[in-house]
Amino acid sequence: MINFKEDKELEILNHSCAHLMAQAVKHLFPQAKFWVGPVVAEGFYYDIDLGDEAIRGEDLPKIEKEMKKLAKAGKKIYRREISKEEALEMFKDDPYKLDLIADLEDGNISVYDQGDFTDLCRGPHVESTKLLKNFKLIKHSGAYWKGDANNKVLQRIYGVCFPTAEELEEHLRQLEEAKERDHRKIGKDMKLFMVDDLIGRGLPMFLPKGYTVWQELENYIKDKERRLGYQHVMTPCVGTVNLYKTSGHWDHYKENMFPPMEVEGESFVLRPMNCPHHMMIYANQMHSYRDLPLRIGEIAHDFRFEASGTLKGIERGRHFCQNDAHLFVTPEQIKDEVSRVVDLIFDVYKDFNITDYRCVLSLRDPADKVKYHDDDEMWNTAENALRDVLNSIGIEYTEEIGEAAFYGPKLDVNVKPAVGNEITLSTCQLDFCLPAKFELSYIANDGEKKTPVVLHRAILGSLDRFMAYILEETKGNLPLWLAPVQVKILPVKNDDEELNDYAKSIRKQLADEDIRAELDNRSEKLGYRMREAQMEKVPYLLVLGKNEQNDGTVTFRIHGKQETTTVNGEEFLSLVKKQIKEKAFVK
Repeated sequence: MINFKEDKELEILNHSCAHLMAQAVKHLFPQAKFWVGPVVAEGFYYDIDLGDEAIRGEDLPKIEKEMKKLAKAGKKIYRREISKEEALEMFKDDPYKLDLIADLEDGNISVYDQGDFTDLCRGPHVESTKLLKNFKLIKHSGAYWKGDANNKVLQRIYGVCFPTAEELEEHLRQLEEAKERDHRKIGKDMKLFMVDDLIGRGLPMFLPKGYTVWQELENYIKDKERRLGYQHVMTPCVGTVNLYKTSGHWDHYKENMFPPMEVEGESFVLRPMNCPHHMMIYANQMHSYRDLPLRIGEIAHDFRFEASGTLKGIERGRHFCQNDAHLFVTPEQIKDEVSRVVDLIFDVYKDFNITDYRCVLSLRDPADKVKYHDDDEMWNTAENALRDVLNSIGIEYTEEIGEAAFYGPKLDVNVKPAVGNEITLSTCQLDFCLPAKFELSYIANDGEKKTPVVLHRAILGSLDRFMAYILEETKGNLPLWLAPVQVKILPVKNDDEELNDYAKSIRKQLADEDIRAELDNRSEKLGYRMREAQMEKVPYLLVLGKNEQNDGTVTFRIHGKQETTTVNGEEFLSLVKKQIKEKAFVK
């Protein structure tokens, strides 16, 4: 998906179109007053005060019609430099513009004129409204003035604009595709998870079918980790403020944490990450170099106070579960352990058919002494060590300044979804900082006490975000092993007792082999039950009638296809078990 702020031509075009929209709104709602109309990644918007009126869905086509008329008129767009005194006089009846002007310096104020409309703006803009004919208003919402909940709610209208009709049409097609792939819609259709403001924004709850998917992901990654020598632990979701002061998170990450809770004279916080807990597990006993590498893993519940505007279903919430692990290693083991982590990442990606990704070496910004632990020698050592490891194992990567964790550099694996901007799924961080802060040690082979190095790594990232990613990539058509319901059994006549008994026997046969099968013999028409199963994206539909009952067979239909296949029960069972074992998509 296009980022409108990263393309200068599109940015100018869309900012100009925001003014065109404001002019059209002013024609239709003469009382309108305007706050700001910036370009954002998704296009443009304008915040508007309409007094006692509110924008409704049916108003958008009316505004578009007026915009088209103005674009067709082709009025020239002119820039004028004015004094602060002139600006205050020009917008004396508009409190929003007066608020903006108050912060501007005299001699640095400009307005743009187009026909009968003048707006305060730095620009730049296109030369004429005739260049703004390929636009679409996308949606409207309420927005607090200046983003402050104590202020008035303004009307916000979003739109996009392109140089050509073909580009606009393609973008609108992509937006429709994005709606179909939105994991929040898919999650609702498939009955996977829910959110409710009474529980709290950003605190999703997994329903039985969603939790089945979640558990399958947990079992999948834990099994892989066990085979590689990981030991899994369980640690509490809270910790003392002193724990996070020791780790440095209190100084570098406090604004992203929930506020402290005072209990019996001690301050506790919901944990935003798990590394301090795992450091304490390591410190619980003495270690020899023979114990290392020590690989501690956990599917851990974490809490971060994300801004409400960034919350998005289970992709970004205030509660999530990380597929976290910390590897305590000697300096000599760094290369081999990073290599094993990278191999595990790509092994997982192969299972999920993830092919569009790039590796990033995320480094600190040396000038930022607030965000990052202030130890130049430590940073230089850590960054060079991780860079050398990636080079030696042949990983292609780019470097990005300012993207490191506060305590060390990291390898980020960013995936490109079918729709939208890339996201980070997997990460491996090299840390010389926290082991020293927690005074961790091991006895080296020369008998000296030394400090271990820690690799922080997450393969699936958070299970929640990974699940959202897979739902959007597959449009909910999950591989058979991961589908919450793998087989739906539909007797043709739900009032036929013998047929229902046969359907129940098929379900038991599947359940006995750990295949997730549901029997739907509700008193609804077959077509209705089939449509509902299609909506839930169940991979296999078994339609059973008298012929199947008499012959001991099943007739199945694959989700999304019309053809049916009839086989005996054992053949179907063998087919399903094979596809589950191979982690295959049903085709």
